[in-house]
Formats: sequence, structure tokens, C-alpha cells
Amino acid sequence: QVQLVESGGGLVQAGDSLRLSCAASGRTFSRYTMGWFRQAPGKEREFVGAISWSSSTYYGDSVKGRFTISRDNAKNTVYLQMNSLKPEDTAVYYCAARFLGSGSYHYHPLYDYWGQGTQVTVSS
Repeated sequence: QVQLVESGGGLVQAGDSLRLSCAASGRTFSRYTMGWFRQAPGKEREFVGAISWSSSTYYGDSVKGRFTISRDNAKNTVYLQMNSLKPEDTAVYYCAARFLGSGSYHYHPLYDYWGQGTQVTVSS
């Protein structure tokens, strides 16, 4: 069982930066692929990005070049650095974990564990 807790959300202005963190419980964090997803009201869950257990990174088209995912296995934490934020980035952001696994990083049903989400609001 893995528990995920996101933090770092808030209200920012367009063009600002924000860093989300996702702290995971358990001793095998390094063997999990970690994903970030977001969901805005009335919209489907959207893939933001993922970092594999081997630290390869993958991003959704809407955030490529603006967002960066990293992980610190010693701290059991994954980060989402968000730069040049836009109003359309407003959503609840979730981190998710899947044990080992490769491929189809954007497909949320493949993730086994989810955090409770953190709200990010970008004002214009």
C-alpha cells in the first residue's frame, strides 16, 4: 500500500511559477513510476507528465517546455515544477503511482495509487 500526499498548490497569476510536491509512504518508492494528472471542472482527467522508476520523463503536449518533473528517492518525493503558468492550467492536480511499469504513461487507469489532489488556480 502506498499513500500519496500532494502539497504546494495555490492561487497565482499568469506567468508565475509554482512547485507541487507529492510525498509517498513506503520503502520501495524508487521502484514506482510516478505520474501527475489534472482535472478541471467539467473536463476529463488530463495527463500532465510522468517520471519512470528509471527517471525518464514524459509530458503532455499542453505543458511540454513549461513543466518539469523530478524525483528525490531519498525523500520519497516527486516534484512538479510549473513555469509560465496560464489560466488554462487551473485544475486540481493529482499525483499517482504505479509499480515499475513502462509505457502508456498517459493512461490513468494503469496507476494503482492516487493522492487527494491539490488545487492550482491561475488568474489572468
